[in-house]
Amino acid sequence: MRRLNDVLKAQYGEKVYKLSLSSGCTCPNRDGTLGFGGCTFCSEGGSGDFAAPPAPLDAQIENAKARIRQKTDARKFIAYFQSYTNTYGDLKRLEALYTEAISRDEVVILSLGTRPDCLGADVIAMLKRLNAIKPVWVELGLQTIHDRTAAAFHRGYPLAVFETGYRALKAAGLTVVVHVIYSLPGETRADMLDTVRYLAALDPPPDGVKLQMLHILRGTQMGAAYEKEPFPLLSLEEYADLIAESVRILPPDTVLHRMTGDAPGALLIAPEWTRNKKRVLNTLNRKINDP
Repeated sequence: MRRLNDVLKAQYGEKVYKLSLSSGCTCPNRDGTLGFGGCTFCSEGGSGDFAAPPAPLDAQIENAKARIRQKTDARKFIAYFQSYTNTYGDLKRLEALYTEAISRDEVVILSLGTRPDCLGADVIAMLKRLNAIKPVWVELGLQTIHDRTAAAFHRGYPLAVFETGYRALKAAGLTVVVHVIYSLPGETRADMLDTVRYLAALDPPPDGVKLQMLHILRGTQMGAAYEKEPFPLLSLEEYADLIAESVRILPPDTVLHRMTGDAPGALLIAPEWTRNKKRVLNTLNRKINDP
């Protein structure tokens, strides 16, 4: 298994830190193009609750760097635009914004979270131009391959759209990271592993994968439904078993970008075990390293 921190240290000679930034984009699943309110698990922060608030980019970067440097003498960074859909909007504005981000010497990678239905030919061309300057990672929010699950949480696109977007990105030479969420309502362990097997069978396979436990958050549609009628969620041990099996399934060249995630403590409803990240990581590493 290749972990992101190890890969970046080997490539850049030191630890590389993410600057969580805001592009000012919204999402077609929020503005009425496809729907309102976004995916039912998505917070008002657009799954980027730790990102800097909208502000001039230079101020965002400096503030994000200052927070990191309170803990460590970081020198190299990823400009990470996670929240909402970062290829959705005026492309001239976005290209100028992202070019400004990667023009800084300390920024070595541009990482953009987006949807596969927001990857038209003009977007792909923009991403190719940026990738010629510095590496561009495109994070696609797939979450699951099962359209019945996706329809239930209002993802807004079928699996076939993911496949089209994925192929276009890979054909353009871009680095693709796929985001998967475990314990979505109604999914069995077999359903979740089917998603990982699907990714492992892609040709070419994803450059990276993010695996994350579902967080039930206050202020979301799913959170309101859960508080009214709770549904089963994976325990820590069940999740750890699933992560260990997923690591065995994924191709050795696919980089594991994440095997757990964080949620704002004030928003988290469940599962409670995700609050103790040190315990979670220790349990995951133990499971993965068990013979």
